[in-house]
Amino acid sequence: MIAATTAPVAALLAAEGPALDFPILTMLVIVPIVGAVLVALTRRTRPELTKLIALISSITTGALSVWLLYAFEAGDGGFQFTSKHVWIEQWGISWHLGVDGISLFLIVLTGVLFPLSIIGIDPHHDERPYLAWLLMLEAGVMGSFISLDLFLFFIFFEIVLVPMYFLIGGWGYENRVYAATKFFLYTMFGSAFMLVGLIATAWIARDDLGRLSFDLVEIAEGADFAATTGRWLFFAFAVAFAVKVPIFPLHTWLPDAHTQAPTAGSVVLAGVMLKLGTYGFLRFGLYLFPEAAVWSRSLWLTLAVIGIIYGAIVATMQKDLKRLVAYSSVAHLGFIILGTFAFTSQAISGSVLQMVNHGVSTGALFLLVGMVYERRKTRQISELKGIQQVAPIFAAGFMVVMLSSIGVPGLNGFIGEYLILIGSFQTARWWAVVATVGVILAALYLLWAYQRVFHGEPDDENRTFRELQPTEGLVLLPFLAAIVFVGVYPKPLLDRIEPSVDVLVTHVAERSDFEVPEIGTQFSVPPDTHGDDDGDDHGDADDHGDEGGE
Repeated sequence: MIAATTAPVAALLAAEGPALDFPILTMLVIVPIVGAVLVALTRRTRPELTKLIALISSITTGALSVWLLYAFEAGDGGFQFTSKHVWIEQWGISWHLGVDGISLFLIVLTGVLFPLSIIGIDPHHDERPYLAWLLMLEAGVMGSFISLDLFLFFIFFEIVLVPMYFLIGGWGYENRVYAATKFFLYTMFGSAFMLVGLIATAWIARDDLGRLSFDLVEIAEGADFAATTGRWLFFAFAVAFAVKVPIFPLHTWLPDAHTQAPTAGSVVLAGVMLKLGTYGFLRFGLYLFPEAAVWSRSLWLTLAVIGIIYGAIVATMQKDLKRLVAYSSVAHLGFIILGTFAFTSQAISGSVLQMVNHGVSTGALFLLVGMVYERRKTRQISELKGIQQVAPIFAAGFMVVMLSSIGVPGLNGFIGEYLILIGSFQTARWWAVVATVGVILAALYLLWAYQRVFHGEPDDENRTFRELQPTEGLVLLPFLAAIVFVGVYPKPLLDRIEPSVDVLVTHVAERSDFEVPEIGTQFSVPPDTHGDDDGDDHGDADDHGDEGGE
């Protein structure tokens, strides 16, 4: 019965979409790896060559990700540009890559974020190993977002730990070794559970598939796990993703890692690395174990809401500006988990969009906080005052980014939170109501921090605060452009995200006892009805753009 009802979904998910002779997804991984090796092999006496190779590698990877966005077929909810090659045949492991609307913009964000970090941030010492680790980190993040094989995903998921450990430990601040070790131990602890879980998943699924396979699509569509078995396997994966997000109470490594990491490390950590956890819940948690995800949803919704409120309250009490932004991430990521386990199309679409929005807004905040530290050699809020008078352009840029993080209408943060809350209200009403308090608290701690840092009369130390430089402005400009564009016109993103989310929601509903609420149809429609004008009550993709821009 299950196989019959899910056949259309399986066909759609397995569809390859438009194909390219050029292996673009493979190159997204290979280019930064080759760049990292070449950078590591350059001579110390040629620092200009080191930076050039790193820039060429990262910009090439970014260009490939933008090309992928251009060639991606909107309205197709299946995996596109798939590449599958046998790797270890006897174990059923393959080099299986693919991209859909859920992963597309995370790939583009990764491709754009790394070259901006390399161009705009100076490591101050040992540039050669710093750039090599940064490029290796990019390869690991890219591989995680495009892997459709469980074992391959685990390899890339683990690869990212090593570069980030060395970036924090080698180029961080006073307590960098402690923060790097804590980060590594926490994430390795979670990954140990996932390794056991993915091996058990493949082994148990062998009875239904007729052979051992780690292929994500084959297992999700062909295996039928017993309820208790699926729940244990789901939690094995969920522990790793919960640590990576991180979800309360597994979040304690994040503020230390952010505070002690170099600026580029904080930008990349907030921008894309934390999304490996939220993306993992969607791609592997809900897709592989829908029954277990629905069964345990109350737990995740509760932890998400606690994280939203707790993160906001603790952020309000921070004295360090960078630590304040770090705790704001705990709150914002709670919204993404809330939308994920609401199981409605608009809530999950909002979660995917908010992953990108958080990467842009919080990444920009860490970039600006890093500029503040470079100028004043302190991040203590009590030591910063009146910056707006001496650096009005810098203050204006900080204000726009801060307002986007708050979720002001017309900027990108509002769109994601709006979709998450309105979608969650249908299936997780009281959790959504409590979560709205987090929106108010976000305005409180961010506006209060801005008032203390930028308003008032500057003292002698802050009177010489340097204005935003042209090079810094060019690095910040793409962040500001994305903030405004998505806030005013989110339709191009939602047109590509929603079809894949609709497929996932259908898959969850068919494989569990979850019922998609009827009221959801007035907010979310199948891709083939976009732009219709038949006079019914169903909205279209334009509804998202219009509502988001108000």
